[in-house]
Amino acid sequence: MSGTLISSLVWVPRGRAALAPKKYQLDEAEMERVGKLGGPGVLEQLKEQMEQMEMDDGGDWEDANDDDEDDEDDNEDGSASASGEDEKMEDDAAAEPTKPHDPNDLSAFKMDEYDDEPSTAPMMGAFSNVKGLTYYRDNNDDPYITLKEDDEDIEREELALLETDSMVVTARTNSDLSTLDFHVYDDSNESLYTHHDLMLPTFPLCVEWLDFASGSGSSDDARTGNFVAVGSFDPSIEIWDADVVDGLYPQAILGPASSLEKPEAKPAGTGKKKRRQLVQPTANADYHVQPVLGLSWTNKFRNLLLSGSADGTIKLWDLTRESPMGARSSWDKIHGGDKVQGLEWNRAAAGSGADTAVLSGGYDRTVRVWDPMTKDGEGFGVAMGADIECVRWDPWSATNFFVSLENGLILNYDARTLSSSKGANNISTARPLYTLSAHDGAATALDINPHIRGCIVTGGMDKTVKIWNVADEETEGIAGRKREISLATSRDLGLGKVFCARWSPDSETPLALAAAGSKATVQVWDAASNPGARNAFAERLKRHGRELGAIKAGGGLISNNAGEDEGDSDDE
Repeated sequence: MSGTLISSLVWVPRGRAALAPKKYQLDEAEMERVGKLGGPGVLEQLKEQMEQMEMDDGGDWEDANDDDEDDEDDNEDGSASASGEDEKMEDDAAAEPTKPHDPNDLSAFKMDEYDDEPSTAPMMGAFSNVKGLTYYRDNNDDPYITLKEDDEDIEREELALLETDSMVVTARTNSDLSTLDFHVYDDSNESLYTHHDLMLPTFPLCVEWLDFASGSGSSDDARTGNFVAVGSFDPSIEIWDADVVDGLYPQAILGPASSLEKPEAKPAGTGKKKRRQLVQPTANADYHVQPVLGLSWTNKFRNLLLSGSADGTIKLWDLTRESPMGARSSWDKIHGGDKVQGLEWNRAAAGSGADTAVLSGGYDRTVRVWDPMTKDGEGFGVAMGADIECVRWDPWSATNFFVSLENGLILNYDARTLSSSKGANNISTARPLYTLSAHDGAATALDINPHIRGCIVTGGMDKTVKIWNVADEETEGIAGRKREISLATSRDLGLGKVFCARWSPDSETPLALAAAGSKATVQVWDAASNPGARNAFAERLKRHGRELGAIKAGGGLISNNAGEDEGDSDDE
C-alpha cells in the first residue's frame, strides 16, 4: 500500500462552520495560551524561536541594503565608472600605432551597438509620463496605481462561506506529511473544493466533530463552536478549531502535554532476541498510552468525548477541564485487554433510557455495550467470528446496533438480548437479527442513514461503495411485512480501497454521502441521482413529507482531485 491515503472523515453539519473564518494570529495572548498548552518550558522555547526568526529576517534585509549602498558608493553620479572608462580609452589609444585615415570607416561611431545603448531622449506618446519601470514592493506605494488592492479583503472574500455550504473534514497522509483537509460541498452548484488545511504532527487514525469549546469550565456553557478532534499514533488527542485558517497549535490536548515524555514501547531486554520484543507501556486511568483508534461525541452530552485506544481502554473525557488534561478522565474501562477498534455513543432520543449507552468493538473479536454513567460493571458483550472493522448504533431503534467484519459480513443485533443471554465474562450467546454479506474482503466502512430508515451504506477493500435497502414493517409502515434486504445500488468511486463512508447529516441532502480511501481522494456521491436508489427510497421519503432532489449530471458524483496525489494503484 502506498503512503498516501485518507484514513478517516467526518461531516460538519450545515450552518455550523463560521461564514467568515479567522486567520491565525500568533500574538502575545496566543503565545501565553500555547505555553500553557505545551507544558513547562514551551513558552520560553517559542519566544526564543520567534526572536531568532526576527533576527534572521532582519539580517537578510540589512545585508541586501548594505550591498545596494556599496553599489551606490562605487557609482555615485557615475563618476567612478566614467573615470575608469576614460583612463582605459586613453591607454588603448596610446598603445595603438597611428593609421592613415579612411573616410569610409564608420567603426568609431559603433553603429552595430546602437540598439544596445540606453536612450536619454524624453519619452513621447502614451507612456511619456512614465518615469521608468520602477518596482514597488507594495502596490499601495506605487503612485501610478490609483485603484489600490486590499490583500486582506481579497483573502477574506475567498475564504467566505455560504449558509448553504456543507463541509467535509478528511485526515490525509502521504509519505512525509499529515494534514486535516477542510472541503466545502456546494450542493446547488455541484462543486467540491478544498477550503483550507492544517498540518498534523503524526499519522491521524480517526476524526470527530464537536461544538463544545474545551476548557470553558462549565458543562452548561451554551456557546457553540466548530471543532475537530483527532486521534493518531500519538497517545494524546488534539482538538482543533475548524474556523481558524493556517492554525499552528490545537485548541486543546487530551493527554500528556507535548513537552512531556510520551509513553512508548521499549525493548524487553538487552539480548538480540529481546531487543526485537517490545514491551508496551502500562495502561492507566489518566490518559491513553498507545495510539487512539476511535472517537465519538454526541450533542446530548456536549462536554463529554469518548475515545478508544490500542492500549485496550475506553475513556470519557470532560472537556470543561483545563488542557492538557493529565488528570483522571471521567470514566475509564478496559475492553477485554485488547485494542479498541471502534466505539460510538447511542444517539437515541434524550430520556429514552438508551441515550447513555456506549458501543465498542475490539481486537478480541468482542462487541460490548456499556453504561458509562454507572461507572461500574463490565458491560455486556457478544463474540464475533472475525475481526471487527466498524460498530454503529441504529439511529432508528434505540436498542439495535450494527457490526461490520473483516470477512465482509454486516450483522444487526438487539442489545437487549445481550443482557438476557449472558455467559462467562458477560459474553452473550445471542444470535444476530439478520446478517448481510456485503463485500468480498473486509467491510471497512459502515454508516446508517439518519434521514431514511432502512438505508445503509457500506464500503470495502474490494473498492466498492454499496447502498442497501432493508424493507420491513417498520420501514414500509405495513404490519407483518416480512423483512427483505436488497442492494439498491453499487459503485466504484475511484477511491481505491474504501476506508470510510459517511452519510451527510443535513436533511436537505438525505442521500448524499462522502467516501475516501487509499487513493487519498474524497468524493461526495448524491445517490438521489441514481435510478436504483431513487426507486428504493423515494416513496419512503415521501411518506415523511419530503422528496428527493433533482437528478444531477454524472449520477451525482462530485470529485475533488485538485492538488491531491494519485495514491495507490488499482492493482494493489
